[in-house]
Amino acid sequence: MCSAVSLSFASRLKAVQPSVTLAMNARAAELRSKGTDVFAFGVGEPDFEPPAFVLEAARKAVDKGVSKYTAVTGIASLKEAVCERTRNVRGWSPKPNQVTVTVGAKHALFNLGLALYEPGDQVVIPAPYWVSYPEQVKMFGAEPVIVETTQTNGFKMTPAAFEKALTPKTKAIILCTPSNPTGSAYTESELRALLEVWKKSDAWLIVDEIYADLVYDGFKHTSTAKLAQDQMDRIVIVDGVSKTYAMTGWRIGWCIAPVPLAKVLDTVQGQSTTNATAIAQHAAAAALTGPQEEVERMRAAFEKRRGVMVEGLRSIPGVSCHMPEGAFYAFADVRALYGVPYKGKPIANDEEAAFFLLDEAHVAAVPGSGFGAPGYMRFSYATSEERIRGGIASIHAAIKKAKGG
Repeated sequence: MCSAVSLSFASRLKAVQPSVTLAMNARAAELRSKGTDVFAFGVGEPDFEPPAFVLEAARKAVDKGVSKYTAVTGIASLKEAVCERTRNVRGWSPKPNQVTVTVGAKHALFNLGLALYEPGDQVVIPAPYWVSYPEQVKMFGAEPVIVETTQTNGFKMTPAAFEKALTPKTKAIILCTPSNPTGSAYTESELRALLEVWKKSDAWLIVDEIYADLVYDGFKHTSTAKLAQDQMDRIVIVDGVSKTYAMTGWRIGWCIAPVPLAKVLDTVQGQSTTNATAIAQHAAAAALTGPQEEVERMRAAFEKRRGVMVEGLRSIPGVSCHMPEGAFYAFADVRALYGVPYKGKPIANDEEAAFFLLDEAHVAAVPGSGFGAPGYMRFSYATSEERIRGGIASIHAAIKKAKGG
């Protein structure tokens, strides 16, 4: 007779929280499986298809027999395309040996954590933050140091708050501009002010620019690396094709790092995934080097949707919402929903508010607590204007019904 096996898992996982975004998506999927029409404001991916020429490049790669391993850090044509686009669009000039192509930008950040963070290290992260930033830091035994921001200052870290967070233990700073979840983006002058503080430290600066091509109202994205060419030995830029080219499932990202770190990342990736998918790399190279009119069409559509979403959220009594400079998220203060009856008791926090919207209005959004901002909620406008208006109307109706109206 066999005894039950006692299973144990790595203790590092005790510090890691599951993704609240994925939890909301799972609940929404459950409702859909029962035939419920759910307004998908929680998902962080464009609702467009990749440009046709990108799909054609993938087909041609298949026809040519692209099905073998590539170099660990990516095919030459893609690394050259990353450098060319960086020169032409971002205004600075990396070399191919600085580029590590990864299985999405999240994988690039994971590789960096494995290469850089150790127990005892601290990593400064402004809040609200993308859910994976602090969790990856904790996974490697380091400590995330969260810097609070406010809606009043556009959810952007001030130089004074940044300087206060730095200590001799600070190993890195993670900055995202434009931001997930707020859509806030730093101007050139704001970045210069932060760089003056950072230069006083010995820390790495990791800048996530995955949403850099999705900016609105004439906002000009400035790549942080362009402003600190004299400090390139400790700056890392993370990017990818997921958002700009609607290629989320293709899983192609990259980081541009100093050569010594790039060599370490080659070792790290060589012992994990090896190369990103070969066919997807060829498609990504085509995306970067091909015509960009489709990118502008998608960006313009997002800009229109942004206005519809923000105005709609502001129409809900008591709800306020920052007008985002970029990305495709509206980050709203939903504390006005606290007190609304739900399941026999008043809503008391943003998570309960999110599940109220999902269950009663069939609107899927993500509670702000998962992003380090209790009382807020992230609404993606990566869906049609018609669906946005329908979701807002459904929220109004659910609140009115809950209050007995």
